[in-house]
Amino acid sequence: MDSASFEIIPAVDIQDGQAVQLIGGKRGTGSEYGDPVKTARDWIDAGAQTLHIVDLDGAFEGKRVNAETIESIVDLSDTVTIQVGGGIRTASDAIELLDLGVDRVILGTAAVENPSIVEEINDRRPDSVVVSLDAKNGEVVVEGWTEGTGIAPAEAASRYENLGAAAILFTDVDVEGQLAGVRSEHTAAVVDAVNIPVIASGGVATQEDIQELQSTGASAVVIGSALYEGELTFDEALSAVQSVR
Repeated sequence: MDSASFEIIPAVDIQDGQAVQLIGGKRGTGSEYGDPVKTARDWIDAGAQTLHIVDLDGAFEGKRVNAETIESIVDLSDTVTIQVGGGIRTASDAIELLDLGVDRVILGTAAVENPSIVEEINDRRPDSVVVSLDAKNGEVVVEGWTEGTGIAPAEAASRYENLGAAAILFTDVDVEGQLAGVRSEHTAAVVDAVNIPVIASGGVATQEDIQELQSTGASAVVIGSALYEGELTFDEALSAVQSVR
């Protein structure tokens, strides 16, 4: 993996009108960090080239909730890549977001329950679908991380590559938001299963964690709590990538 191509992506998770970070994917945990639009602007000003936006209310309720906030974030810049997930359950939901100016839609529950939706959206908007595989205890979970599927992440990743997914977002929910370090072997298993980019997420607390995930062959890492809690600055995260040779 060329260090220049490995990307640091700040997370902007939205719940009850606030930018938040949950612990272990559990609703009602974690901390609030203020206006998500201002938060997104701050990350753009810091130099982020991609933003990872999650409508957590939508993820838990099964329908899009924070459409106006997301639209305001899209309007902040026409040069930053915006990927959005949470509450996208139909191809129409996805196309609506893409028409709004979102660059990539992230499908989790919808892709697991109806895999053909990936192919349907890809046929209409090629290279616009990122399939989110959130894993707890070695299996993909859905419905806001509350229901197990019995499917291993690597197996699922291969399936969605064949259906036209442009990338896989792999989140290790067991360590998400805990600032306790990454489990890179889980990400590596997904990377090894596919030929499309894999975006890693979950557990990053240090520059070493970033380097460890980069070494798996992942294309990027989404970072939330470590940035919000000051464990890492955005510049420090970038420096970690640049130091890998």
